[in-house]
Amino acid sequence: MTTPARPARSPLSRGAAALPRAVVLGCTAVLATSALSACSGARADDGRGEAPPAARISVSPSGTRAQAGRPVTVELAEGALKRVTVRDSEGGTLDGAVSPDGRTWTSTRPAAPGTAYTVEARDDRGGRAEQRFGTAEAEKVNKLTLAPGKNATVGIGQPLSLVFDHPVKDKAAVERRLKVTTSNGTTGSWGWITDYSGRDRVDWRPKTYWKPGTRATLKAELNGVDSGGEGGFFVRDYTTTMTVGRNQVVRVDLDAHRLTLLRDGEEVRSVPVSGGTPGGDKRSWGGTSVLMAKEGTVNMRSETVGLGDAYDKMVDSSMRLTWSGMYAHAAPWNAAFLGRVNHSSGCVGMSSEDAAWVYAQTQQGDPFEVSGADTKGAPEAGNGYGEWNLSWADWQTRSALG
Repeated sequence: MTTPARPARSPLSRGAAALPRAVVLGCTAVLATSALSACSGARADDGRGEAPPAARISVSPSGTRAQAGRPVTVELAEGALKRVTVRDSEGGTLDGAVSPDGRTWTSTRPAAPGTAYTVEARDDRGGRAEQRFGTAEAEKVNKLTLAPGKNATVGIGQPLSLVFDHPVKDKAAVERRLKVTTSNGTTGSWGWITDYSGRDRVDWRPKTYWKPGTRATLKAELNGVDSGGEGGFFVRDYTTTMTVGRNQVVRVDLDAHRLTLLRDGEEVRSVPVSGGTPGGDKRSWGGTSVLMAKEGTVNMRSETVGLGDAYDKMVDSSMRLTWSGMYAHAAPWNAAFLGRVNHSSGCVGMSSEDAAWVYAQTQQGDPFEVSGADTKGAPEAGNGYGEWNLSWADWQTRSALG
C-alpha cells in the first residue's frame, strides 16, 4: 500500500540576501607603504626619506556588475605579493594562494552573485593597495534539499543525499565543492542519479555499510557555483552532520514469509509476514531498500499506485522503504496470510503487535534486504535509497569526477 504523496524531506533554510554592491575604482591600484586609493599613483615615504618602488595590481573580476562564478585573481606588475585579502560586505573572506613566482594570487572559490568585494593586497616591499568590485545578481537561483537532517542518528545504510531544485549540467563543478569528512576515514563515493521526482540528485555512500559510531559531516560549499545550462547559480553554502547508530539489518525472506531483525549480526527476533501477491503489479520490490522514514499512521489509497479503488485504509506502524510506495507496516486484515502466503499489494505486512515492535526497534537508515523468487527485482537507485543494489565499481562510475 502507498501514501498519496511523498512526505517533504527536511530542507535546510534556503536562500540568501543579496549583498550591496561596491563602487569599483576604475583604474589600476598602486602599492605603497600607506593606504592608497585604487587610482592613486603616490609613493609613500618609508621613514628614511625614500619611498618603496611603485607597484601596480590588477583585479579580476572588475566593475559593479561583474559576472559571478569565476575565481578572483590579483596580479602584481613588479615584486612579489605577500598577502591578499578578499572580503565581502558581510565580513566573509575568500581563501586563495599566491603563485610560485609571487606575481598572482587566485581564490580557491568563485565570486558569488550579488556580492560586493574589497580586495586588499600587500607586497614584499611593504606596499599596500585596495580595490573594490561587485557582482551582478543571479538571474536564476538553484537550491537543494539535504538528507538526512542535521545531527540525525541513522542506520548503517543511510547515504548523504542532495536533491536539486533545478537541473545540474555542470555536475563536476558542483561535485568538486562537496566535501565529506568522517571520524574514521570511511571510504565512499558520490554518485549522480535521477530522483524519483525526476530531479537531479547526488548521493554519497560508503563502499560497505557504515561502521556504528561513525560521525560524518557534509559541507556543500556551493555559494557562487554555476549549475550550468538553465540551472542557475547557488547563492549559499550548506552543511549537515550525522552519526551512525546501531548495527542493524532487517532481512525479509518472502519465500519463507519471515522478517528477521539482526543486530550486530545476531538475530534479535523473527516475525511472520505477507509480501506482495506474486505474478503481477502487486509484487514486492526485492534487493536492498533503506528505511527512509518512520511515518506512523498513514492513509494509504490504492489509486495512488494505479490499483484502482482496491483499498483506502489508515495503516499503523508505517515504515517507508521506497518513494514508489513500498512500506513495512501493520496489516491485521491480512492475518490469515501472515507467515503463509504473499497476499498484499506490494508492502510487507505484519500483525499489529509485531509491526509495533519492529517500528520501535528500527531507525532511519536501516537496510531492509528483501529476497524471494517472485519480486519485481531491485528498485532503481533514485526510488528511495536504492544505491546498495549497485556494486561498488558501478557506483563509482556515477561520480562526475571519474
